[in-house]
Amino acid sequence: MAGASVVPTLLYADAKAAIRQLTEGLGFTEVSVYEREDGTVEHAELAQGNGVVMLGSKGRGGVFDRAMAGAGPAGVYVVVDDVDAHHRRAVEQGVEVLMPPADQAYGSRDYLVRDLEGNVWSFGTYAPGAGG
Repeated sequence: MAGASVVPTLLYADAKAAIRQLTEGLGFTEVSVYEREDGTVEHAELAQGNGVVMLGSKGRGGVFDRAMAGAGPAGVYVVVDDVDAHHRRAVEQGVEVLMPPADQAYGSRDYLVRDLEGNVWSFGTYAPGAGG
């Protein structure tokens, strides 16, 4: 995806469930999903605005999989235009909300959720590098 020069990359025990939650519950768009014959997600890309996150199944082998084997949950910040509407969608889809939408001292309106495997996703109006 052009324009995204920093791309979070996550591995999930159940990558298909993660893709469903991120698309249905958190509004990402599926760009591509490559699966092996056994259903293992080799590589997936999901977009939100001009950003993208890559993900795959844990235990698929390779250097990245081995390097991430003991990794704990990650935190990812995603810029959205309408935080409250985005939050309503997440609630309707049963996503675990850690913090409801709140105005922040640095000028953003944010909320936080935890995905099915413990990663923390922040959604807000603050666009890093855009001057606040």
